[in-house]
Amino acid sequence: MKNILVIGSTGQIGSELTMELRKRYGNGHVIAGYIMGAEPKGELKESGPSEIANVTDRQSLELAVKKYNVDTIYNLAALLSVVAESRPSMAWKIGIDGLWNVLEVAREYKCAVFTPSSIGSFGMDTPHVMTPQDTIQRPRTMYGITKVTTELLSDYYFLKYGVDTRAVRFPGIISNVTPPGGGTTDYAVDIYYSAVRRQKFVCPIKPGTLMDMMYMPDALNAAISLMEADPARLIHRNAFNITAMSFAPETIYDEIKKHVPDFEMVYEVDPLKQSIADSWPDCMDDSCARREWDWKPTYDLASMTVDMLDKLSKKLKVE
Repeated sequence: MKNILVIGSTGQIGSELTMELRKRYGNGHVIAGYIMGAEPKGELKESGPSEIANVTDRQSLELAVKKYNVDTIYNLAALLSVVAESRPSMAWKIGIDGLWNVLEVAREYKCAVFTPSSIGSFGMDTPHVMTPQDTIQRPRTMYGITKVTTELLSDYYFLKYGVDTRAVRFPGIISNVTPPGGGTTDYAVDIYYSAVRRQKFVCPIKPGTLMDMMYMPDALNAAISLMEADPARLIHRNAFNITAMSFAPETIYDEIKKHVPDFEMVYEVDPLKQSIADSWPDCMDDSCARREWDWKPTYDLASMTVDMLDKLSKKLKVE
């Protein structure tokens, strides 16, 4: 990777990924792609170049790729799970029609492409415990449908045109920097904010609901490490199971209470979020990622909780 375009650079993952890539590859080599109305601000804007890169407008992608001689594209444009259910046509337009534009530009200009998939690509018929790398998917949400299509279309462009496509199936991602944006696993971010603010947390997911999760630093490292991996080692490409931890709401609550003893939580289950969560794996088998490109997370629930509470206390200026 020499010159990298991050599409969706102002989003939940993109904003942190862009800054991490700039640390590793140099500020001038990482372009923050954005759409009108969501321009980069602050350090993201000031630390390196930015350019309009709208996946629904192929010409804008071509102009950005040509202007900066881009060889690698991180395509993070997507609607998250709950939002996608309320706007299914827009989810398809961004996730699939947009991906087609990205892949076509990548084919023409010989770019490598990272377009993440998700645990949302699985469905009720998928084995929920140690979900295999290769298994039935059959999701019932528009978010999941777009993610399965993303995997298949990315593989198609690799096999037919030789486009270097790679992806991971992200679990829920927990960040102390960017706020939640409409995902089913967002409760695992919100709960830390409530704990730091000493507010009672209202959990939208019922007890016992296990879902894979990951701390943002591990998610960023996974995205970068996969794109840096030796292609000769890759048997799977689109997309690798990756995970760092699996927990239910009561588990993360108990971990937080070790540090905030008076923290309280009650349940008010959101039927939509719960139905989505029930269709996802309890835990994924990420052995292929570990074997093919040495994937290994750094944070578990205990170490993540310590770091989240510390970082959010400073961010929110709460002692």
